[in-house]
Amino acid sequence: MKGVVQLKVDAIVFLVYLLGLLVVGIYFSRKASKSVDNYLLGGRSLGPAVTALTMQSSAMSGYMFMGGPALAFQQGWYALWYAFGDAGGAIVNLSVLGKRMRRMSEILGALSPIEYLEKRFDSPAIRIVGSVISIIFLFGYVFAQFIASGKALEQLTGLPYSMALLIGVGVIISYTVTGGYLAVVWTDFIQGIIMVVGVVGIAIFGFINLGGLSGLNEQIAQVDPSYLSPWGKDLAYVGQWGVVLGAVLIYSIGYMGLPHVVVRHMSMKSTKTVKGAILYAATWNQLFVFTPYLLGFMAIVLLPNLGDPEMVIPTLAYEFFPGILAAILLSAVMAAIMSTSDSILMQAGTILSRDIYLRFIDKNASQNKMVSISRLSILAAGVVGVIVAIYQPPSVFGLVIFSFGVLGNSFMVPYVASVYSKKANKIGVLCAMIAGGVTNIIWTSMELQDITFLHPFLAGLIMSILGMLVGNPFGKKPLWIDDVLNDVKNGYNVPYSLDKNVSRDLNPEASNISKYIDSK
Repeated sequence: MKGVVQLKVDAIVFLVYLLGLLVVGIYFSRKASKSVDNYLLGGRSLGPAVTALTMQSSAMSGYMFMGGPALAFQQGWYALWYAFGDAGGAIVNLSVLGKRMRRMSEILGALSPIEYLEKRFDSPAIRIVGSVISIIFLFGYVFAQFIASGKALEQLTGLPYSMALLIGVGVIISYTVTGGYLAVVWTDFIQGIIMVVGVVGIAIFGFINLGGLSGLNEQIAQVDPSYLSPWGKDLAYVGQWGVVLGAVLIYSIGYMGLPHVVVRHMSMKSTKTVKGAILYAATWNQLFVFTPYLLGFMAIVLLPNLGDPEMVIPTLAYEFFPGILAAILLSAVMAAIMSTSDSILMQAGTILSRDIYLRFIDKNASQNKMVSISRLSILAAGVVGVIVAIYQPPSVFGLVIFSFGVLGNSFMVPYVASVYSKKANKIGVLCAMIAGGVTNIIWTSMELQDITFLHPFLAGLIMSILGMLVGNPFGKKPLWIDDVLNDVKNGYNVPYSLDKNVSRDLNPEASNISKYIDSK
């Protein structure tokens, strides 16, 4: 009887949560339909708090509630190498790209990260290659979120995995298609708060019952002392600094290569937003990033016979914590999954509609038609994701790390070069994208980490940098880029008509470069 009551409480809490998300989507639907700029970038109107929380919650994903705790449960304190990098990821991302990418994207009139690269380096080939890489691996990323969604809801509701998957993903697709970018970022903001409240509350309760961190470590040592080593259980990674460095770097700098994350720089209200966003993001990170891993450590003691490591947090919630706390925690799990899924779907729809359809199929598409195409693209991406996720590909951890790594290795070096380098050009960028992404794919598929003791992300990063250096001498930079970069660095004020979005409302493909040069 108690279990039935608990299920009803959880279901009611979660039902209210889902309905709230749908209301947000409906609320923003009218504004989203006004123009393609509103639908895809929210009219570049985001303030610091929303920018920070949407950037972080969309970056964290279901990995933080399933993949991360599973790694901690299996490898012990070694898992925190990923957390150490993650804790500073937002600061690095906003500090390196924030202001400059905001200014540059406005000058170029770019509404998507892939369109931005094409215009910055004056190369349709970059848009084609970038779109292909993005679509393939954003899908891989969202498959992992859908799988996590199905698993979490299956545990929460008792429904079959496929039915739970359809319910969870159906809500995500509904509010994303309806409300566009503004619905995505504001639901991310809400979900970011729920994520922190959920994991911190459970962690405090857990530490009280386990005697604090020292008590937890003492009990873990009784199970297996090697769990407390930074080299993993049974010292599996002892001396492998190439693996450790890659684990730290993938989340400390890798976010700068994720299209669905860097687009947040482009949607900020102004460059002044960056400073406040860094403060909010850094605070949120310190409260959140380490906690899911700590819950994984608790499971070593509390759930020694757990069959599926990725179910650490849902199982802990039901077996050891009070009903309402369990409901909040499971809502936090879904918040992490949804906040990443909606962002990826939004970005996939943007690439399909703007970077492929508008660029190569119908260059004269109207604003209304582009909004409709974007919505259909998001819907199609979601349907494909559900079909694949029903068959449950590899683990959430493996799929996220792989997709994250390939995207980061493909785009991080080009994005950083786009706002700092006057020598970078289309040949160097293409070489960096292909060399970095392909290296990560080969390293992962052939399990070269076990042979070279070099993390796939670190190997891909090295090859991406080399690709840029080798390719640059064979290309030519755009003639106007020196002046633009100087003004981006020095904080040049964008022409009034661009700042008010007039040119984009009249024609998304307006030649903003010409207007910028004329204003000099």
